[in-house]
Amino acid sequence: MPKDTAVYTHGHHESVLRSHRWRTAANSAAYLLDELRPGLAVLDVGCGPGTITADLAALVAPGRVTAVDASSGVLDQAAAVVAERGLENVEFAVADVHALEFADDSFDVVHAHQVLQHVGDPVRALREMRRVCRPGGVVAARDSDYAAMTWYPETPGLDVWQEVYGRVARGNGGEPDAGRRLLSWARQAGFTDIAPTAAAWCFATPESRAWWSGLWADRTTDSVYAELAVAGGHASAQQLTEISGAWRSWGGEDDGWFMVPHGEVLCRV
Repeated sequence: MPKDTAVYTHGHHESVLRSHRWRTAANSAAYLLDELRPGLAVLDVGCGPGTITADLAALVAPGRVTAVDASSGVLDQAAAVVAERGLENVEFAVADVHALEFADDSFDVVHAHQVLQHVGDPVRALREMRRVCRPGGVVAARDSDYAAMTWYPETPGLDVWQEVYGRVARGNGGEPDAGRRLLSWARQAGFTDIAPTAAAWCFATPESRAWWSGLWADRTTDSVYAELAVAGGHASAQQLTEISGAWRSWGGEDDGWFMVPHGEVLCRV
């Protein structure tokens, strides 16, 4: 597989979008918010179904947000979210982060949430994000770190999930433990003024446990991820069914707790 080529591990099954639509600027881009003000031009890379995009657009209006994704289908969903919120300062385009079709110095802020873990060459992607960002602007990236995810109580099936997911993601050309690598990637991309931080999602209430475990149980058997896991020889269909059952079992625990850690970098151009 060429270095800049990767397959998106999750696809856009309903169980995946169930997670993506939950994301907001507050719960997924808090480290960036102090940099935003009305009038800025923002590029949102890998915008998915557009919930973070819409929040960013509201914060920088009357500035413009350009939202790009590799999937044209999910851009339709993002456009619907923006329209529902009555926002008129967002435009959409299909794009490859390794080769952005924008002029140098086009944006004040370039943002990517959960993107670099899925690309074939994250350093090249960051260089492109840097190229289209104006001097004085910021490039912001946030990615989870699968090997650092942790939960209670111990559930053997989730250990298997963590191992299988890592093999599938790397087999697709990505890096599932991207969070811990963001600072290194940013330095390799030529940034020198970098503010590295970390933050976490926590699922521990009955409602959040049910939601998180349910979407992963469904994703494990019904999504593109499941197809790729079997086709790549990383797990059998029976193993995926067992992992799905482990997710549902964990979700039913009264004291269940799950943490998703994220690395973050705010890079001044």
